[in-house]
Amino acid sequence: MNHQYRFSRQSSHFVSRDLEPNIWQRLHIDPWLLLLLLSICFIGLTVLYSASTQDLDMVIRQMVSYGIAFGVMIAMAQVSPNVYRTLTPIFYVFGLILLILVEIIGEVRMGAQRWIKIPGFGSVQPSEFMKLGMPMMCAWYLSKKELPPNIKTVLTTLVIIAIPVLLIAKEPDLGTSILVAASGLFVLFLAGLPWWMIGGAIAALIPFLWVMWTFLMHDYQKTRVITLFNPEADALNKGWNIIQSQTAIGSGGLTGKGYLEGTQSHLHFLPEGHTDFIIAAFSEEFGLAGVLLLLFFYCCLLMRSFYIAFVNPDAYCRLLAGALTLSFFVYIFVNMGMVGGILPVVGVPLPFVSYGGTAVITLMAAFGLLTCIHTHQSNSNY
Repeated sequence: MNHQYRFSRQSSHFVSRDLEPNIWQRLHIDPWLLLLLLSICFIGLTVLYSASTQDLDMVIRQMVSYGIAFGVMIAMAQVSPNVYRTLTPIFYVFGLILLILVEIIGEVRMGAQRWIKIPGFGSVQPSEFMKLGMPMMCAWYLSKKELPPNIKTVLTTLVIIAIPVLLIAKEPDLGTSILVAASGLFVLFLAGLPWWMIGGAIAALIPFLWVMWTFLMHDYQKTRVITLFNPEADALNKGWNIIQSQTAIGSGGLTGKGYLEGTQSHLHFLPEGHTDFIIAAFSEEFGLAGVLLLLFFYCCLLMRSFYIAFVNPDAYCRLLAGALTLSFFVYIFVNMGMVGGILPVVGVPLPFVSYGGTAVITLMAAFGLLTCIHTHQSNSNY
């Protein structure tokens, strides 16, 4: 029996059967997740103050975003997983309709058509909905099928994944389309996808990459990939971001230059030092030791999330929790790989550290689902 199938069919003998829920369970809050998230957000505010050249207004705006995000997480945790299960198809279809509307009436900013303007409210980016809607829909569909999935089930799931991913990639938004596709594929993997199918998919990936490079990718996206392998070829233009971020990381050494002592971000050599490239500014001031501390908190958060997924006896909840956890890992890996120069530059922020409200709220909503899955399961008698 393969490991994915064992994960998808995990029994309930790990589940706590306490008759009297504690205060945290009654409030539907997981104290470990909350503590780890607060710790990472504190690090985020600390480095943001320095990376933004001590812009207190920016820090306050980020604190407001954190406050809203934690409110969203706690509110979502109060709802039973059965409610989310019931609403999942509606949420997915609603997200698809919004993505189609983007193609028709979407706003164009910086050459990309990704937003819908709502009078009196502002603009929304429908692709953000799919970061949650995709794993929810895949988990909903696969939980109703016999696992491990057969070829028909796998192909249907791939269609569920492909439709929104292609719509997002057309905007164009390569980074978000990769994240959304990964969140759906993770559900499929955890459902017990046979290894021969995985091997076949990897073999098919090679010609697909050629098709994507030739027909699907825009010129600026191709330039990012080419720049990855030789940033010095255009050091003052396309390769500037990678070179400056690597310089900032390397100059931090083991313990860093000290808080507020970074030069790459303060002298504006490091573009986007408070958003996507914030880990470079952090590394310059706190060095390898600071980065390892941040990675420690991320690892603890991932381990706790995997535990929540592993002990849940319900297939929908288990698959959804596992996929959300793996998606969170992809956020971290892609951002750090991008800043470190081992992946192409894409617009993926460092979770809970990079400046920005939309990504923080979306990610915190995912942890609201994780908390909901764990605390409601703990309060029930499986």
